[in-house]
Amino acid sequence: MAERWILQFCHSHYGPFADVARQYAALFKGSPYKVLTVYLTGESSEAMRQVSASDEVIFLDFSSKAVGGLKLAAIRALRKIAASRDFALVIAHRAKPTYIACLATTLPVISVHHAFGDYRRAARRWFANAFRKRLSLLAVSDAVRDDIRRCLPQWPAEKIETLHNRIDVAAAQAGIVPREAAREALGLPQAAPVIGNVGRLHPDKDQATLLKGFAAALPRLPAGTLLAIAGSGPLAEALKALAAGLGIADRVRFLGQVPDVRRYFSAFDLFALSSDHEPFGMVLLEAMVAGVPVMATDCGGAPEVVADPARLFPLRDAAALADKLVAFFASTRDAGDGLARLRERFSDEAARRRFFSLPMVQRGLAA
Repeated sequence: MAERWILQFCHSHYGPFADVARQYAALFKGSPYKVLTVYLTGESSEAMRQVSASDEVIFLDFSSKAVGGLKLAAIRALRKIAASRDFALVIAHRAKPTYIACLATTLPVISVHHAFGDYRRAARRWFANAFRKRLSLLAVSDAVRDDIRRCLPQWPAEKIETLHNRIDVAAAQAGIVPREAAREALGLPQAAPVIGNVGRLHPDKDQATLLKGFAAALPRLPAGTLLAIAGSGPLAEALKALAAGLGIADRVRFLGQVPDVRRYFSAFDLFALSSDHEPFGMVLLEAMVAGVPVMATDCGGAPEVVADPARLFPLRDAAALADKLVAFFASTRDAGDGLARLRERFSDEAARRRFFSLPMVQRGLAA
């Protein structure tokens, strides 16, 4: 029997997208299919080739300018690749790869959506409807899925489904730095209770509410409690000024950009995500795999990860966040069933079971 392949097409390998490619390549581990991952932009990198965990990786190395407009060169390049072997379907991440895959091939295309608003533009709705017969849509959370369904109300529900982001639990656990060493690496005192936050210092991440909630809670928290924020971004100075204005500058540690920061999550007693409508919240899984309890805003995809209402607070509600922080530190302060939930719902194994049960996948592989 001839080898059959899956063509995975990504915009780039920058930021989280090499791991996204790994997540989707991992779906076919142990299956009869091989995976070829193609990166539209981004220079060739042996490190990214390894992270992608695919049978083969091709870096097209187009510039951003070259994939503007009609993208004819990219369409020709992908058409040539698609003709090189027996592909069953295309998994395309984000809008440009989806556009190119639909125009360059006659294969079924599963388009994966990682953000809100992808089909609020009329041109994208028109394009999706034009290729509706062989295009299916996957969202990284139910929240993103529902946003797409509202934009494409004529589409059957089974053509717009959810496949949550996930994590290689064993590999991630193997990389976790022990708590004492993690605190030493981050410059945090060994005995202090520490609330952690990791993300760009950007309005979307809303660390301002986190600072305000922490300030309101501080008189009721255990002595010496610290807030540690890892990340860089345009709001760095404004957030430091806010901490000073709230009188908590000595209780907040701005750690800056920490390479491979997820290895150090064991330094935290609690991880708090204050983001404004996070599509999913991969950072929550990274905290959970380190055995750290998580707390998040009750919006976007975060509630799908954080099942306990006691660990959710309304967006931009600093007073509610303060009360949740106080209640957490007054409780037993364990991670609950976080690791079990991680394996059950957000592991590679859980995603593989879900993926192959989806009608869009079954139809695509049978085509």
